[in-house]
Amino acid sequence: MTGDEPVEVSDFIEVFDPLTLPYKVADTLVNKKDKDSSVISNKIFAQFVPDSIFNNDFGKKAKPKIYPIGKAGLDKSETYLLAKAVQGNKKIIYLICFDKDNKFIAAMPLVVPDQNDATQQTGTIDKNFTITKSVQRKNADGSISEGRDAYVLNDDTRSFMLIMTDALDEKPAELINPIDTLPKKNKLSGDYIKNKTNYVSIRDTKKPDRLLVFVHIEQNNGECVGEIKGEAILKNPTTAVYNENGGPCFVQFSFTTSGVTMKEVEGCGSHRGLRCLFEGTYTRKKEVKPKEPKKKTTTKK
Repeated sequence: MTGDEPVEVSDFIEVFDPLTLPYKVADTLVNKKDKDSSVISNKIFAQFVPDSIFNNDFGKKAKPKIYPIGKAGLDKSETYLLAKAVQGNKKIIYLICFDKDNKFIAAMPLVVPDQNDATQQTGTIDKNFTITKSVQRKNADGSISEGRDAYVLNDDTRSFMLIMTDALDEKPAELINPIDTLPKKNKLSGDYIKNKTNYVSIRDTKKPDRLLVFVHIEQNNGECVGEIKGEAILKNPTTAVYNENGGPCFVQFSFTTSGVTMKEVEGCGSHRGLRCLFEGTYTRKKEVKPKEPKKKTTTKK
């Protein structure tokens, strides 16, 4: 991969060693010296990944040295590559995603070290392919503060979408609904809530017999957290079933005019903690209709 001749995308991906998930990479790996024999030339890299992914971090027309770290992926679906880019004193680990046809989807910086000796940055890919960027800071009093941002790949926008942020300075975690802005013309589409940290969001899809579902639960004082996101199939006008890409996780949604009852039919342990389930009744949130502007009245003279 050090030359300039064109190569096949399968050979390019093969250079990245397989990773076992969950996988965690720290900024200590960023600072580790790499062998130049493993470098991927910019010309070969640019055959498959737009070099514009470096613009925000290294500047336009940057040509950093690129080193492969590893790869992980879903069978016949996305492939995630980790690569390190180095130019001068700046070193960054990037996450790069390809689709099932080995075509580029999106990329994002995963670990970006700073100049503060009191902080440590890490990036994690879990078994559900949730991407977490974390920073830990050792405070003057010896305590440790931690901040996190969590992302998932959004198939519709072909980009990584922020779904949760937990600020470093111990601010409450802010939950972000990744499907919030999508259409909800279907009569079942909308938001169903218990509280700020337990809710079910339903949105439209292009298929009339399917709904897009996002569920977030936090139980036992936040000790048990779970999320699912994907399509649910309508079995009848008031019942939909979510199934994880043919896997073991089945969740049933039974709708009424005022809410939805969620029931975990089969084990979804890979999507949640051990001490909670995707179950319960959620109340439909009323839509706030924008106020129509008042019509101006004119008086005859």
